[in-house]
Amino acid sequence: MTNNTTRVSLACVLSATALLAGVAAPAATAAPAAPHADAGHPARQIPFTAAEVTARGDGGYEITWRAPGVRQVAVRANGRTVAVGGSTGRVPVRGLPAADRQWFDLVPDRGQRLRLADRLIELDGAVNFRDAGGYRTRDGQWVRMGAVYRTDSLDKLTDADLAKLKRLGIAVDYDLRTASERSAAPDRLPEGVRYVVANVAGDDSPVFTMPASAAEAEQMMIEGEKSMVSGEPAKAAYSAVFSGLVRDPDGVLYHCTAGKDRTGWASAALLTALGVPRETVTADYLASNAYRAEANAAALAALPAGQAAVYKPLLDVRASYLNSGFDEVEHAYGSFAGYEKKALGLDARELRRLKKDLLVG
Repeated sequence: MTNNTTRVSLACVLSATALLAGVAAPAATAAPAAPHADAGHPARQIPFTAAEVTARGDGGYEITWRAPGVRQVAVRANGRTVAVGGSTGRVPVRGLPAADRQWFDLVPDRGQRLRLADRLIELDGAVNFRDAGGYRTRDGQWVRMGAVYRTDSLDKLTDADLAKLKRLGIAVDYDLRTASERSAAPDRLPEGVRYVVANVAGDDSPVFTMPASAAEAEQMMIEGEKSMVSGEPAKAAYSAVFSGLVRDPDGVLYHCTAGKDRTGWASAALLTALGVPRETVTADYLASNAYRAEANAAALAALPAGQAAVYKPLLDVRASYLNSGFDEVEHAYGSFAGYEKKALGLDARELRRLKKDLLVG
């Protein structure tokens, strides 16, 4: 496709998604502890090969972990031990005081602790606001939580939501949407947050036709994903996001309308650059189906059954969509390293800095 064709195709996909995306779902996370630990010293390495916190509907939490070679793990919250287990564990925790985010320290009898929180940030005006970190890399490090966030649209945030984002330390907001999306639903942000337009689709397409079949809708999403990799506006937008992350990754937020496609590729590219395995990257991408389940179901329920079946692929995230993006990386750049350099503008020094700032353990 030419650049112009790519731009129009992506804008059409995004227009279709924006029309249908309404305004949560289970949350799961694993997060590293204090940053910049000495990964070269075995006693200071993070021994956990898996860990997550899941918020329960009753106000409690479930913490699970796996740490081969460890005899005991203490789970601490708010300065006190709330549970104890062995090298593997699954423990419920109840009765903790209300908090914006409840953090847990998993403290092993050897090695570095892990700091965990539920990935979802509960907001009244957004359903897919979550931490972009908390994943284990192929070499045993962890992507630091509490630094980078991803979300759907921010136009419906309440004053209470804004206060929460202020307490979370959000410092910069990268808006990945088109001009028409931004005009129709402008972001609400806490005072002092720097706002950056990083329009992935470029100029809005003047021509838009909704798909006539589910297969056509799915193909639109696949082509749109490719455009996020090789389209000129997309390269400029994601390069701006990554250059900002290299300068300072703390308090970064990026979003689109549903927080699943343009935002999904931003997170997939970030996690891959940091060394997170492809299967984990895919799981994070697909999690939008869970976080957006209620909103998507409501949007489809408002349509006639036949029309809902056609439009459902526009609201979904599917492995085939993400895979088409990675296939385009190979086709257009030869490798993900080539994509980092030629599309994202990351040189070796910048990539090392990004990893130093966002990886622990």
